[in-house]
Amino acid sequence: MIHRTRIGGCIATACVAAILVAAAPAAAARSCTTGKYPGSGYFTSLKVTKVGCKAGREVMLAHYRCRTENGKKGRCKRTVLGYRCSERRNSIPTEINSRVTCKKGAKRVVYTYQQNT
Repeated sequence: MIHRTRIGGCIATACVAAILVAAAPAAAARSCTTGKYPGSGYFTSLKVTKVGCKAGREVMLAHYRCRTENGKKGRCKRTVLGYRCSERRNSIPTEINSRVTCKKGAKRVVYTYQQNT
């Protein structure tokens, strides 16, 4: 009896672990191709979580358009495609290097860019 209980417990634990491992990749961030930068600069990375790469690129371009409505050094101060975006910049006189994080519930789009000023 003791052996059956231990074996049953081990099998149940293994099944739960297998389910958790199988579910983990769906929630993990994945890297995507960025596409072409519309202005003078480069998109350097794109990672998405709980959203597809195509949708991530759409959010990235929508944020770019919002940001540049206020000039080359502009910032976006509204939601884009339902996402709230925040930006961390490192700037020098000739360029902006930035990391943008856009959130919509559990969905995340994180991208970086380098823009010539």
